[in-house]
Amino acid sequence: MDSLPPADTRRWVIRRKAEVVAAVRGGLLTLDEACKRYNLSVEEFMSWQRAIDRNRLPGLRTTRVQHYRGNWASASTSAAR
Repeated sequence: MDSLPPADTRRWVIRRKAEVVAAVRGGLLTLDEACKRYNLSVEEFMSWQRAIDRNRLPGLRTTRVQHYRGNWASASTSAAR
């Protein structure tokens, strides 16, 4: 728990987001505990998790969200065909 970002974190850089996702996946925190501790919505946390699953750590860059969303949309359209 000491290696996790502080509960009052306001600036979410890639590393901090990844640490929280890893803590939940590793069982250190439950999803509910993480959301309460960091004042996150479940949707926000899940978006971090999906970003990591789809594009690894670069997917967590907020400046690249639109780029990756475009890739997700075209991939899902292709899969639907």
